[in-house]
Amino acid sequence: MAAKHARSSSRSRRAPVSSFGSRTDIGCVRDHNEDSLIVAPPLYVVADGMGGHAAGEVASEIAVDVISRLAPEHPDGEALAFAVEEANRAIIQAASEGQGRAGMGTTCTAAMMEGERLVIAQVGDSRAYLLHNGKLQQITRDHSLMADMIESGQITPEEARVHPRRSVITRALGSDANMCADIYEINVKTGDRLLLCSDGLSGMLEDHEMEAVLLRTRDPQRCAAQLVNQAIGAGGYDNVTVVVADVTGFAESQRKKVALKTKVFVAFVLVLFAAILAGTAFACHTYLNTVAYLAADNGKVAIYRGLPDEVLGMSFSNLERTTDVSVSDLQPGVANRLEEGIRVDSVEAAEQLVSEYERDIAERSGQNLPASANKGKTDEADGADSADTAANSEANATDGASGASATNNSSAQGGEGGQV
Repeated sequence: MAAKHARSSSRSRRAPVSSFGSRTDIGCVRDHNEDSLIVAPPLYVVADGMGGHAAGEVASEIAVDVISRLAPEHPDGEALAFAVEEANRAIIQAASEGQGRAGMGTTCTAAMMEGERLVIAQVGDSRAYLLHNGKLQQITRDHSLMADMIESGQITPEEARVHPRRSVITRALGSDANMCADIYEINVKTGDRLLLCSDGLSGMLEDHEMEAVLLRTRDPQRCAAQLVNQAIGAGGYDNVTVVVADVTGFAESQRKKVALKTKVFVAFVLVLFAAILAGTAFACHTYLNTVAYLAADNGKVAIYRGLPDEVLGMSFSNLERTTDVSVSDLQPGVANRLEEGIRVDSVEAAEQLVSEYERDIAERSGQNLPASANKGKTDEADGADSADTAANSEANATDGASGASATNNSSAQGGEGGQV
């Protein structure tokens, strides 16, 4: 059965919380790949099968399938360990039913990482490392003979790397129905990097060599590929499987929050802008329907509602009515102002201005005066006639007096003549 490579799932589509990369390779010596892996964020699993052809790959395939199906939605150490232990029972049952071979097994390191929380359930010598603050740290403890001998002081880590029994493991899936997985729960930080690998990597490269690759290669997929290539370059005596996952912490949720806030802000700005436009349009419409101006229309004074100006060839006025007032009858200054439009605050104000023009024209022409004005002129004529009559009477009286004086003088002269 072919080894399982990274695959997408509904889990990864729902919660893409880490950038990651993965690669598995047969190596330079083995004739088939017994490793399996699954990458479905927040779940990452590496399994290194044992038992030879048609056995180790079957065990590792069963392990990743069961764990993928039973793993919790979010990091939970106990629930993840339960999934690993169920995979152990599934492998034992499969062997008893003739699937694969009796005695087949697999190591397993399953990790779940979400936000700043990392949980791991591990069995065997496939490892989990964490690159934190530029330093690579091994998180898991190998279930192997070499690990026991190192802890007991029988050999050094350097001696363990070349020990003839370095491949002997003390715990694996498929060997014991009562097997329990080790559980690790760790708080991680944004910028940390998780490394899961089979012993095909850790057995070929020392920790400082892996650390150097993890530090210098920022892209997780390229980093995983370079680690595998370097292990093959060092000999590639075993299958090599690597998963690299960057800890983004709450960056994704923060990004979503920022994106949501940005969308809300943009929507608010658009609504505000639309409201401003609507308010401006309403205000302009109200203003244009309120103000008015006077202008000439075929030689007559016309009243327009709106403004006399044009913008981009667009008019902002409507003809209200054309009056009977001729432009030629107006004062020259008023007629000149009509060419540009005489602005007023309202149509009512325009009507009042037209009435003033009519009165001015009538006064200047002496026609169509109000009754009070005609009455004033009649009284003035009557007064003039009375003054003329009085003057004539005075003149007649003066003439009479003069005639009497002349008569008296004549009489006096006649008397004197008689006396003579």
